[in-house]
Amino acid sequence: MIVIMSRGASRVEIDDIIRRVEGLGLGCHVSDGEERVIIGVVGTPMPPELDQMLEVHAGVESVVRVTKRFKLTGWDFHPQKTTIQVGDVLIGGDEVTVIAGPCSVESEEQTIETAKAVKAAGAHMLRGGAYKPRTSPYEFRGLGERGLQILAQARAETGLPIITEVMTPADIDAVAAYTDVFQIGARNCQNYLLLEEVGKAGKPVMLKRGLSLQLEEWLLAAEYVMAQGNPNVILC
Repeated sequence: MIVIMSRGASRVEIDDIIRRVEGLGLGCHVSDGEERVIIGVVGTPMPPELDQMLEVHAGVESVVRVTKRFKLTGWDFHPQKTTIQVGDVLIGGDEVTVIAGPCSVESEEQTIETAKAVKAAGAHMLRGGAYKPRTSPYEFRGLGERGLQILAQARAETGLPIITEVMTPADIDAVAAYTDVFQIGARNCQNYLLLEEVGKAGKPVMLKRGLSLQLEEWLLAAEYVMAQGNPNVILC
């Protein structure tokens, strides 16, 4: 359900709607648009008379029940273009954001040389894997926290924000201490526990499209992150 506030609705009126909804055990996600505020209401069970109750509330222009399975990723809830600020880099703006770097962080020399090269070539952000999912358990699977430290050093020397993959909920705190953006790899795109936990961490999340994933499934994966209060999801 989406509650569209009228132009000029006061903060008191908006907060009152949020209190009423949360008092029913439902969740609220607020989108502050250029002209008006839109409140996304999510959760179950949703009382059948809720839309009528909210429509008569002061400051409400209209209430729309959303029949699509995805609620927060759709244009209905967030009609304006999404932009995400990462340091000095604006993702989703008029300029294409280029993210480049090695597949795996293998050494300090390799990573810093690559970071300098991609910056010189015009890239805006540095990527590199400290934790790597591999088909074979016997292949190189990353340097772990040492790899994160090397990425942070490359950022310090080049000024490029960094993005790196997190693979398990247990690694989120360690990765968050170094990265600017979490990457969820294609293999983990439907790891719903990981998506929920990374959504709580408070940093932007780049969600790679899973293998053979349909668009609706991809959007629903993003919903798992956004439902935790994190609107900063990048689809890749």
